[in-house]
Amino acid sequence: MFKKFLVLLFLILFSVLTCFADEVKILPSETAIVQSVQYADEDSNIGQIRQIAELKLLSGEFKGETVTLDNILTGNPYYDINLKKGMKVLLHAEDNGEGVEYSIEDIKRAGTLVWLSLIFCGLLVYVGKRKGVYSLVSIGLTVLLITHFLSPLVLIGLHPVFAAALVCILSTAVTMYLVGGFNAKSTSAMAGALLSLLFAAVLSGITMFTAHLTGFSGENTTFLYSAHPELDFVGLTVSMMVLATLGAVMDVAMSISSTINEIYLTDNTKSVKELFVSGMNVGRDIIGTMANTLILVYLGGALPLVLLAGNIDLMKFINLNQVVTEVASALIGSIGIVICVPFTALVASVLIHKYAKKAELEKLPFSE
Repeated sequence: MFKKFLVLLFLILFSVLTCFADEVKILPSETAIVQSVQYADEDSNIGQIRQIAELKLLSGEFKGETVTLDNILTGNPYYDINLKKGMKVLLHAEDNGEGVEYSIEDIKRAGTLVWLSLIFCGLLVYVGKRKGVYSLVSIGLTVLLITHFLSPLVLIGLHPVFAAALVCILSTAVTMYLVGGFNAKSTSAMAGALLSLLFAAVLSGITMFTAHLTGFSGENTTFLYSAHPELDFVGLTVSMMVLATLGAVMDVAMSISSTINEIYLTDNTKSVKELFVSGMNVGRDIIGTMANTLILVYLGGALPLVLLAGNIDLMKFINLNQVVTEVASALIGSIGIVICVPFTALVASVLIHKYAKKAELEKLPFSE
């Protein structure tokens, strides 16, 4: 009964809040395939090359028709789209009053993501069985929460930290109860994860204030400022730090809670203190690998910055706004993992010791 109530509550909350989001006007785009590419001479003094591409439309009102477009190569690989025969591209379509005018937006790369996603989903279901299916559902819901829940709420004026808090609560609840079932183990893991995220959020806010960080840590934030200068970019950065920690913290919390639960089911004579000590021992083993994983994720994403360190003064480099933001995010995420261990061990020891027995478990509203 409680399962149905939780699912219904989640769906109602999700539907009601997303109704407040403004409709986002998305520029139309069409898919085309490059049939031929010719090169035209350009002024060598400015180092530009002009490609004359013949493209066949694969979608839209004029599907099947052929258009010829110019594509300028500037020599900057970040901006250039080097067209080749057989390549699929995205075109921006705009009605100029006299007809539809097309321009090349980017290479179509979604196909690669599709087969990577299929491999991931297949392996997750094959290895994880039913739990793998539940994991897929929780991943899908988390993605929807961020794209169709957090983003609209932030754009209509809700503070980013509050929006991120709602996403963390809903995502953690759905993930823990789907994967672990409705029991004391999952409730303990959820409580430990949320306490750790709260700690990380407070620490992130203090860091932003003491380090005088602006929230502009890359090109994406600059583009976002151009479109929505009214947003709180410091709050967005705090939200980013918290959301980046969410997955790792949930992993640690469930691992510790599940371990304490199994220990108590094996030997229900253990006291709360003994269960806490066992949870801490397991947590110490988890801390090293999980914190290292999170640090490596951030370092891998910031590798260009690391390489840049050899070209400028070290003191100047480590004080750059973007560098401090990236390092602070990695450290706060790692701190969140570390603090999650005692939080979860304590909550799980108390709840599981009190409610793990079936006779007691049946009295709980979150039991199966």
